[in-house]
Amino acid sequence: MNSTALTATAIAGLQRRAHRQRWTLAALLAFMLSVTLLSIAIGPVTIPPSEVLRVMAASLGLPVGEVQPQHVAVIETIRLPRTLLGLLVGAALAVAGASMQGLFRNPLADPGLIGVSAGSALAAVSIIVLGGQGLTVLTTALGAFTLPLAAFGGGLITTLVVYRLASRDGQTSVTTLLLAGIAINALCGAGTGLLTYLADDQQLRNLTFWSLGSLGGATWSQVGSLALLVTLPLFALPLLARTLNALLLGEAEAGHLGISVQRMQRLIVALAALAVGAAVAVSGLIGFIGLVVPHLLRLALGPDHRILLPGAALLGGSLLLLADLLARTLVTPAELPIGILTALLGGPFFLVLLMRQRGVAA
Repeated sequence: MNSTALTATAIAGLQRRAHRQRWTLAALLAFMLSVTLLSIAIGPVTIPPSEVLRVMAASLGLPVGEVQPQHVAVIETIRLPRTLLGLLVGAALAVAGASMQGLFRNPLADPGLIGVSAGSALAAVSIIVLGGQGLTVLTTALGAFTLPLAAFGGGLITTLVVYRLASRDGQTSVTTLLLAGIAINALCGAGTGLLTYLADDQQLRNLTFWSLGSLGGATWSQVGSLALLVTLPLFALPLLARTLNALLLGEAEAGHLGISVQRMQRLIVALAALAVGAAVAVSGLIGFIGLVVPHLLRLALGPDHRILLPGAALLGGSLLLLADLLARTLVTPAELPIGILTALLGGPFFLVLLMRQRGVAA
């Protein structure tokens, strides 16, 4: 086969991949819209999807006729804020996970596994328990942004520590990465436990439920504050997709391509920490979304972050909404914490992924 035929074959293969990627993203968008509709429709008060669409259209000022006030109240006050919060949290966790896996060049990197979520949680718990004792000035000045910004700071610090421990001579050791993550999780867990011990009864109840992850009690103010904080990483990280693609080749190779490696690494770490910290602040600890979603998408779409990151945002939000839907319907009228469901599903997936990595290494 001559070089012209080989070139034509390669071009045809790239076109087929691009076609498959476009259709996969379209399918993920349709899936997210369907899950969003179900999340708004299903609950203790079941609302037909057609009625949901009519209420949404009426809220936009479209002439759709009379809608039931009860349905309007349920959708606009309870269901819609909760659904939007779930979409934002799931997208933030998945995009942050995909970015960190690209940065560390390993599919085992996850905000929960390497201590980012634990650091964010420790900072958030510190605000919850100590906010009225020694941090009054801070909480008064920042208002609703105190908790997300504190969680961002905690996640950023732990990410930088783990990254420094795991990197040497431009290479990242996966073993050191996971061991450092275990150590950071243990230290942050000890600090969280100490603060929980110091908490009063009301704070203790809030912390216990929050630590398991939940979207319950979502409000429009939470949605607004979260949207302000995660909009930057959700839009900025996909813009760094080419940088992440170059980093997959290695730091030295990325530097030869004209990329300021250290500056880009710090920027990606800060954006991922902001996304995770803001998500943890409003939803608590929800694990494995940042691990499972990017890996599934790599199997379907390949490693190109230009496609992977938008797909992660769509699938991450959809899966978290599905988990939330199960959490509030499986044991009605009670509600399961979402973190329990994601751990039950993500734990076995991580073990399978770890065994596959072990097989590759062997």
